[in-house]
Amino acid sequence: MTVISVPTDFNVEDLYVDLRSMVGHALFLKCEGFNFAGSIKLKAATEMVAAAEWSGLLKPGSILVESSSGNLGVALSIIAASKGYGFVCVTDARCNLSARRFMEAMGGQVHIIAEPAASGGLLGARIAHVQALCASDDRYIWLNQYTNADNWRAHYRTTAPTIARHFPRLDVLFIGAGTTGTLMGCARYFRELHRQVKIVAVDSVGSVTFGGEPGRRMIPGLGTSVRPALLDESFVDDVIRVEEADTVRACHRLARRGFLFGGSTGTVVSGAQEWLARQSDPDLTAVAIAPDLGERYLDTIYQTNWLHALYGEEVLSPDTPDTLAADLRSA
Repeated sequence: MTVISVPTDFNVEDLYVDLRSMVGHALFLKCEGFNFAGSIKLKAATEMVAAAEWSGLLKPGSILVESSSGNLGVALSIIAASKGYGFVCVTDARCNLSARRFMEAMGGQVHIIAEPAASGGLLGARIAHVQALCASDDRYIWLNQYTNADNWRAHYRTTAPTIARHFPRLDVLFIGAGTTGTLMGCARYFRELHRQVKIVAVDSVGSVTFGGEPGRRMIPGLGTSVRPALLDESFVDDVIRVEEADTVRACHRLARRGFLFGGSTGTVVSGAQEWLARQSDPDLTAVAIAPDLGERYLDTIYQTNWLHALYGEEVLSPDTPDTLAADLRSA
């Protein structure tokens, strides 16, 4: 029996889904959504808050404020509620309604930014709003997930060592790139461990993280319109970019096996599948990190009208009845 007194005390670290039947390679999906925040962002939130408390930045009466597309905001709202801090999440319309309601249920406020900045898009506008709040009242404390080194340290201390322990012969690790906290923490750990693990970053088409022109991105989580300050590309061996339609298809293929994952996970799985299909070595052992679960996406990537309005009625057409039947027989 497990008994806890604060929500951050519960976080499943050692659950993996074997995707070999789906991708044709030894790919294991590390599930990071089994905690009270429903995503990997609980780790970064916990680490950043603890460091801010230790330094004296956070104190009784403080109000946490953060720009987030959803998952970090949810994690911070839980921590703020458990510790008695106020919380304001600055987001935009891409944030899932369920995530917004969750934060409000925890006592947080949600500020939705509608107009993009001339430079930096919606993210730039969100950050400007956060900065304005902090300038207006010194009770507002911005942990700044985009530049805070405790973001990547959380994964250096927890996520990466767990993977290394369970997969001593790991060949390749697939990690989605958002703020790049998970990516940088894991990449640094394996580099310092002197393990020959190839680090493959998975990004969304339309993101500027690894260069290229910004484009429309409707699924929150991965990708950004401003290059992440935490990113050091010298730790990354390869980058693969995934179209959002492929993210949707990967999520639906997983759901047809009984696994309901979020958009970030669909992007990572799609990217990993594409990358592995190009390799000549059939004996590679790979791990992909699944950042979140799928309940918060039921009104978006699992909702037919939303999909058809954004991606067209053919978005799921590759999954014909014959393909789906064969897919299920191989599971």
